[in-house]
Formats: sequence, C-alpha cells, structure tokens
Amino acid sequence: MSEEKCPFDFNFNPASFKVGDTVSYRVPKLGDWPFAATIKAVHEDHIEIVDPSQPEKVMRASRVSRPVVADEDALS
Repeated sequence: MSEEKCPFDFNFNPASFKVGDTVSYRVPKLGDWPFAATIKAVHEDHIEIVDPSQPEKVMRASRVSRPVVADEDALS
C-alpha cells in the first residue's frame, strides 16, 4: 500500500493565520464535510477566504482552527 500525502498544507492555528494560508473550512448545512480555501484577509474576529472553485467569491469565515462559513454565504 502506498501512502498518499494530502495535496494541501493546512494552517489550523487561528493565532497564526495570514494572507495566502490554506485552511480547511466547514459549512454547517453540509455537516463536517471539509472544503479548502485560501485566506484573503485576516481580521481580529474573522477571516475572508476564497474557495478555488469560485475564485471571484469572497466569504467571511469564523477565526477558529477549522473556520465556519454561514450557509447563506457558502451556498448562494
């Protein structure tokens, strides 16, 4: 059996979040399914992220180890 490495290098430490980091984010309505995004802006209480599948759409996310994006922001 070969051991495959994840193609992403995630930052799970909210204290060290910086622009350009890759994070694993969640959308409540979709359960614990992981999505990958890049941080575009870091604020004291939240971050702004962009999912590579929708590069024109900036989403607000909580500033926690696996950020949460509101259902209406992610699914609209």
